Amino acid sequence: MSTQSLPLRRDEAAARASLLKIEDYDVRLDLGSSEETFGSVTTIRFTSRGGPTFLDLKPVSVERISLNGASIDPATLAKGRLPISTDEGPNELVVEATMPFRNDGEGLHRSVDPADGRAYVYGMCFMDAAPTIFACFDQPDLKAPYTFHVSAPHDWTVIGNAPGSQTSPGTWEFERSQPLSTYFVTLVAGPWHMIHDEHDGIPLSLSSRQSIAADLDKDAEELFTITKQCFDEFHRLFGIRYPFGNYHQAFVPEFNAGAMENPGCVTFRDPLVFTSRVTRGMRIQRATTVAHEMAHQWFGDLVTPQWWDDLWLNESFAEYMGNRVTAEVTEYADAWADMSYARRQWGLTADQRGSTHSVAGNGAEDAVSALQNFDGISYSKGSAILRQLAASLGDDVFFAGAIDHFNRHRFGNATMHDLFASWDAAAAEAGVEFDLDTFTTQWLLTAGPDTLSWDPAKMVVNRTAPSRHPADRSHTFRAAILNGTRWTTEDITVSGDQTPLQVAANAVVLDPYDDTWASAIPDWETVQALKAALPEVTDDGLRAGVWNNLRSAWFNAAVDPADVIDIAEASLPVEDLEDTPRRTMPWLFGSVVPLAPAGARERLHEAALRKLAEVAPGSELQLSSYRAAIRSASSESLLREWLATPPAGIETDLDLRWRILAKLAENGFADRAELQAAYDAEPANEARIHLNGALVSIPDAEAKAYGWSVFTGETDLPNYDILAAGRAFWAGPAELTSGYVERYFAELPATAEKRSGWSLAEAAEAFFPSGSVTEETLAAARAVIELDLDPGVRRRVADAADNLQRQLAIKVTYPA
Repeated sequence: MSTQSLPLRRDEAAARASLLKIEDYDVRLDLGSSEETFGSVTTIRFTSRGGPTFLDLKPVSVERISLNGASIDPATLAKGRLPISTDEGPNELVVEATMPFRNDGEGLHRSVDPADGRAYVYGMCFMDAAPTIFACFDQPDLKAPYTFHVSAPHDWTVIGNAPGSQTSPGTWEFERSQPLSTYFVTLVAGPWHMIHDEHDGIPLSLSSRQSIAADLDKDAEELFTITKQCFDEFHRLFGIRYPFGNYHQAFVPEFNAGAMENPGCVTFRDPLVFTSRVTRGMRIQRATTVAHEMAHQWFGDLVTPQWWDDLWLNESFAEYMGNRVTAEVTEYADAWADMSYARRQWGLTADQRGSTHSVAGNGAEDAVSALQNFDGISYSKGSAILRQLAASLGDDVFFAGAIDHFNRHRFGNATMHDLFASWDAAAAEAGVEFDLDTFTTQWLLTAGPDTLSWDPAKMVVNRTAPSRHPADRSHTFRAAILNGTRWTTEDITVSGDQTPLQVAANAVVLDPYDDTWASAIPDWETVQALKAALPEVTDDGLRAGVWNNLRSAWFNAAVDPADVIDIAEASLPVEDLEDTPRRTMPWLFGSVVPLAPAGARERLHEAALRKLAEVAPGSELQLSSYRAAIRSASSESLLREWLATPPAGIETDLDLRWRILAKLAENGFADRAELQAAYDAEPANEARIHLNGALVSIPDAEAKAYGWSVFTGETDLPNYDILAAGRAFWAGPAELTSGYVERYFAELPATAEKRSGWSLAEAAEAFFPSGSVTEETLAAARAVIELDLDPGVRRRVADAADNLQRQLAIKVTYPA
């Protein structure tokens, strides 16, 4: 039987919620009998007003189903739904089924560690994957307690949402949990390396694969310290203790998201256990992720959205509180500046696309459409607006409203309107006058950002509302003013289309500290001044603001690629100190360099080498410079030299070794045998992912044929490897890949037969021919969007087409 199903519509969910009250789930899982499947027996006790409804179930096979003692024919199960007719009053439904282990990061994901051959399992039930683990009524507002019983291999440890213990070899029994939405249910099972601690009466623990145990041990003190600091601060701010018993943080392989806030058992992608050297930026990202998931224990877990249209508020609240608490109580006081690099453009670009949507009130008529709006607007924009709201209301009112909301809806479900009613009441009680209705309409219910720009001739700040989503928003922010060599800040409120800003300035950078939500575009004179001025700026927030201004200008074809290269050359490496995909360095090399005048990559390479020679050995700036130099290198002799003997202060760990090998492969200097030998010498999850990317990047027909087989699903790889193959596929001479551009659009729809959900959409984005910046490719992208595509694929391709259209605008405006 297929795991494909009909998406749950909002009206269906409302009807089912009005019919049923779930008393509890009892789930028995047998995880040790097969490598492909597992046994699942679910008993659901519920009361009903009586009448027909349906159960969600996506099994490999069904052994038996009974409702109130009467058998139900499994053949009635279709597209993930089992029709049932309930009695008025108490009901008991029992489903015995065989379920699939998955390798796409959803459902019950099973992964084998190539380092030692050990297998690990974890559950990811968001957003609609729970029915591939257990039979359920899968919607957020049918919360219930869960009791799990798990059989597993004798050397495995099993952790779930509630405290549990091994009652006999291979048998694990768990306490009855607090009421949970189905999408929060999880367990992690395997021969985990475990570390335990305790804080303020809360048992704490961490887990990872055995092959990275030493790396978890090395970071455990930092992780536990951050966790304890955040618990203390959340308890202080909310006045409500953490309500879910144990707090386990599991670092699991091949996890799609950054983390998932499952109560009592939070799951994180295990690259956050650092097996190679990382910079401070990556440590800040991990710290804010830890704090983000802890914030969810109150906002999301204790009180859960009634329907997916309010999922934005879960994420916006956790994003805001995670960044705020990290900055205020951990060693990472610079978290806001780092998040400006890492997350600001994710939200701003999403908010300017054709697919933009309001933060709140976007309908979400079914679960699948809700997932398409789960993006940078839900996280970054929503967080920025909540930050503005907290500043306007004041902390006393902001947190009083939140606490009232938590208490009124404890272990239940609520809507945005419930929360805003609590804030209204708190404001009234405190005598604070604030028009929440107008604020909500202008900022949360109206899509698109205003554009802010400085006109040095008229000395005014121009405000332009998005044409498709008109609004009349007031912006209060700081502007950074450069006069000679001295930077100052000036507060400004922009409440009309033009607002005077009378300053003597060589450069004006609008909203560098993210005080408001707008796309700030630098003027030409400011861009020219930054070429000399930016390298001298020591304010981390201002530097982040400069790069966000430049990236916003780039997105709107309002800055010359040549000017961006000039600024980058003077200021390389960009000071975000990490090069994960949303940050500035990948944008610079992946987007700007291909459209810049010839020689741009070589100029940046020379700039990286100069910086590498200047900075202190062992410093983070040295590591960042070295990475930039590797990324831009084209000399085999230099790469081979570094592979054998890195610069003083650099240790060639697994990450750096594979960066160099991948660059050698991309340039045609490393063959398959060398890559395979490197992997065989140090097999690991991370190395396997690098290996597959490098194999696809080799500039020959065999490599591209292999990569294409990954895209179509003919070659079955885990989710991370698919993304690595997609990102490497279009490297190399255009004549090798040009024939695949047309094939991408022709063969894209059929990939839904091989993958589903998150993995399907991610693969479509990773393999999109973004380097083919032509009108023909844009037309093909627009044409395929009109087909009957999976909604996730359609959204990713639509956004990729939007990027392509903007790249074409840059080519036309600034011909290289």
